[in-house]
Amino acid sequence: MAGTIESKLAQLGISLPTPASPIANYVPFVRTGNMLVISGQLCFGADGKLAAKGQLGGSVSIEDGAKAARACAINLLAQAKVALGDLDKVARVVRLGGFINSASGFADGPKVMNGASDLMVEVFGDRGGHARTTVGVSALPLEAAVEVEGLFEVG
Repeated sequence: MAGTIESKLAQLGISLPTPASPIANYVPFVRTGNMLVISGQLCFGADGKLAAKGQLGGSVSIEDGAKAARACAINLLAQAKVALGDLDKVARVVRLGGFINSASGFADGPKVMNGASDLMVEVFGDRGGHARTTVGVSALPLEAAVEVEGLFEVG
């Protein structure tokens, strides 16, 4: 039977994908004590393709960037599900780190990252409020528009 968080995801029309395998020498997540660190997730959609490719402030709009950040957050949750077996074990979303593939001078990265942040609050309620860092970068793997990493307190 699906837990409370997975039921919430279903209400939102979200089914978790099979998490992507690492594309370099790292592991997708590390659990130490009551903390779960999830490596950066690219903005792959349910179809396995990037939700947005290119740079914000260039060929990618803020709206499409926010959708890409939301896709990253869904992929974080998919990794958390593999790590924990049950998303109800997430006690708190502690921190999200966002990397926004940005054209020179693009300063609206925080608006893009709201796509990931908003999803965490939608899914976890008060437990979804988190600290956050948003960094504009000149390139990301596979020309992805957004990458998001996460830190979760788990029970």
